[in-house]
Amino acid sequence: MDFLFAADRALLLFFNRSLSNPVGDALWPLITDYVTFWPVRIALLALWLWLLIRGGTRGRTAAIMLVPVLVISDQLNSSVIKEIVARPRPCHLVEGVPVMEGLRLLVDCGAGKSFCSSHAVNNFAVATVFAFSYPRAKWAFFGWAALVGLSRAAVGVHYPSDIIAGALLGVLVAWAVLSLWRYIQLHFSNSRPDVSPQQSHQ
Repeated sequence: MDFLFAADRALLLFFNRSLSNPVGDALWPLITDYVTFWPVRIALLALWLWLLIRGGTRGRTAAIMLVPVLVISDQLNSSVIKEIVARPRPCHLVEGVPVMEGLRLLVDCGAGKSFCSSHAVNNFAVATVFAFSYPRAKWAFFGWAALVGLSRAAVGVHYPSDIIAGALLGVLVAWAVLSLWRYIQLHFSNSRPDVSPQQSHQ
């Protein structure tokens, strides 16, 4: 465990300090907090409504599934896992002493716990939903989720293990919800289940 914790800290410093540069210092905070910008929020809401109304079978599926997936993944992480593990963020002070020395903090540290990263959980959960409906673009969805996750280490607020665990949790929750939806559709629907995304041209 001591070795793993030391490796976690070393990786954090690698992303936060060793790879630092003026371009990254400008871009990482924008990437990590992209959903806090109102133009982005409006665009995402408009996209969700468009998928729900005009997105066809695949779009409606993605829009509807996003709601339970995000609620479950976010609450499971924030209200249960984070409270049980209670790991302080590397940028926190514990009894006035920094958890980690030498961090370059590019954004506000935040008061939340460290494990798991909610950014990683939620973005990977969303990526899984969209990858299910639009499998040809799955690398773009997971690529963006990975970039957001990496940004949490780059700005100095999460350990790499927080991000990896968050990514796995987000994928698992989304997979479970999607699997339950498919089960209900196959066993309780009176009509023929929707065709898979690979077969649908809508």
